[in-house]
Amino acid sequence: MKFNKIQVLTAMKETGMIPVFYNSNIEVSKKIVKACYDGGVRAFEFTNRGEFAHEVFGELVKYAAKECPKMIMGIGSIVDAPTAALFIQVGANFIVGPLFNPEVAKVANRRLVPYAPGCGSVSEVGYAQEMGCDVCKVFPGDVLGAGFVKGLKAPMPWSNLMVTGGVKPEEANLKSWFDAGVTCVGMGSNLFPADMIKAEDWAGITKLCSNALAIIQKVKN
Repeated sequence: MKFNKIQVLTAMKETGMIPVFYNSNIEVSKKIVKACYDGGVRAFEFTNRGEFAHEVFGELVKYAAKECPKMIMGIGSIVDAPTAALFIQVGANFIVGPLFNPEVAKVANRRLVPYAPGCGSVSEVGYAQEMGCDVCKVFPGDVLGAGFVKGLKAPMPWSNLMVTGGVKPEEANLKSWFDAGVTCVGMGSNLFPADMIKAEDWAGITKLCSNALAIIQKVKN
């Protein structure tokens, strides 16, 4: 484990953004990780979305260790404990899921790896916290909205919430989430336009990342 739990949670909080990305092509994935790193990203979520995703991720972790030494590599779209264990074995420093599975929490807690489960209700966030989840992912963000975050934080101000879905690299959008009280945001397709990837415009992706991070620093409370 290259980064400990405190380092991971600190990077999430300080940068305020985790790019969310999947591609079956290892070379494209390497270029994306490097472009994000050059833009100031320090926590990156690769998603478990295709066949042999763990092999691509394993190679990506080795690449990042050499080329992006301060990049914390995590895995997303994890729904069960065996898959979580598999990705921890190939170097995942944090685990994210679209849902909350207490069995994943057990595997992650045993190895002191942060687990950010997807939660869609106040009770679910409370149960996840009880099971040792330091950060809960509000998902789907575009359905639940900033009002959900604000409403939850009122009686549970200690909550660290990450929102994914409905996050755009625009000031009005990011301000609404951070004003509501999120700790960080996860951002996918809006950071990685398909046409930019096709054109291999890695510098353009670096710029999108650095711009988004600059907006977040400006709007963070």
